[in-house]
Amino acid sequence: MPLNKTIERARKDKKQGKSASTQAGEFVREEIETIRKGVHGARSAKQAIAIGLSKARRAGVKLAPPKRGTTSEATRKKAVKDLKSAGSREKPSAKRSRATMKALKKESGAAASKKALSQQARTAARKRTPAQRSAAAKKAARTRKAEK
Repeated sequence: MPLNKTIERARKDKKQGKSASTQAGEFVREEIETIRKGVHGARSAKQAIAIGLSKARRAGVKLAPPKRGTTSEATRKKAVKDLKSAGSREKPSAKRSRATMKALKKESGAAASKKALSQQARTAARKRTPAQRSAAAKKAARTRKAEK
């Protein structure tokens, strides 16, 4: 369950007209903090990010599921299911939640280290074309909050 301050930050982002991925970034940040605090671990930085994105979708962020062929079909189906369950009051299975937490508690916290996240970011960037990377950098510079 995401923290209320995370949901508020995501709502603020939405109100400012920021993209769904920026809104979802708040949930990913929360997940990284959770792992760093030692509440649970993750097998990899990729898994930590996936957990954050899943929480974002369930919290109502309109984040599109991954395109076919980019991830497994199971991951895609889970993303679609998370989007549909947004705002639903249906309680998740306690048995399943406990099993998931038990498995995550056994994992290492190294997935949220600076090195692991940096490596993940570089790997993701390498999959993009130079033009895409350049466009992302230009947009970041254009939309960066002005320093006081």
